[in-house]
Amino acid sequence: MKSFLLLLPLLLLVFTPAYGSLSDATGLVNRFDIETSGHFFEVSVTANFDVSEVEFDKDQKQLTFHLISGLENNLGELIIPQNLLSGNFTFFLNNQEHYPKVNTNEKIAFITLNFTGSGNNKLEVIGTNYLEGFNESIESNGMEVTFSEEDSNKNGGGCLIATAAFDSELSTQVQHLRELRDNKLLQSKLGSDFILFFNNVYYSFSPQIADLERENQFFKNVVKVSITPLIYSLSLLNYVDLQSDLEIIGYVSSILLLNLGMYFGIPAITIWRINKR
Repeated sequence: MKSFLLLLPLLLLVFTPAYGSLSDATGLVNRFDIETSGHFFEVSVTANFDVSEVEFDKDQKQLTFHLISGLENNLGELIIPQNLLSGNFTFFLNNQEHYPKVNTNEKIAFITLNFTGSGNNKLEVIGTNYLEGFNESIESNGMEVTFSEEDSNKNGGGCLIATAAFDSELSTQVQHLRELRDNKLLQSKLGSDFILFFNNVYYSFSPQIADLERENQFFKNVVKVSITPLIYSLSLLNYVDLQSDLEIIGYVSSILLLNLGMYFGIPAITIWRINKR
């Protein structure tokens, strides 16, 4: 646990959850409130395209996303609360079956959507379970409305600071971070718990930093140079097998020590040698 607390300051610059409002097409964030049978849920989409509307059909157990894109290559990340829709998902993009990558835990379904084609598109997401863990109730002005858990929507998302630094969600650097999060950290309980804790902290400042990068080219270049060694050192974790919490702590601690050496050790030794002369 101490290793993860020490790692937090370094990771704060690069991992981003799927929340926070950005203004440009490299990290549009849309959040939609879904009301059904007296319960309220939030579905979020982080993407390089816009989402004009989301419809929910409880009888079909289906969410329909209306997408608007000005780009040919489109990348988006959807977070759907498991209490709203869960089970085995089927996807249709413009009425053709689609096969995005899906990660799930006990709280959310995290879907990475990648497709080509600008203009208007329609994505249909169909689940097999509806209102899991809730009793369906009749909506009434006098009833007590139950909300989904607030943190059920806080695992994962886009890499906003890195996206702003490297100009695209599709950049190699951002893909490295996404693969580490999806394929490694979100595959274990310890990793998922860390991402959940990290997300709660990150959104207190990450949108502002990303906006500053877009407004100030010099600041953007400083961030890019600063985070590049960290990104590539973290990407080494994509090539190791993390099957237990002990392995996660061990490998992450090694990466932490490597980065401490790069960011603090080498400059400290250099300054010490200069002063010694």
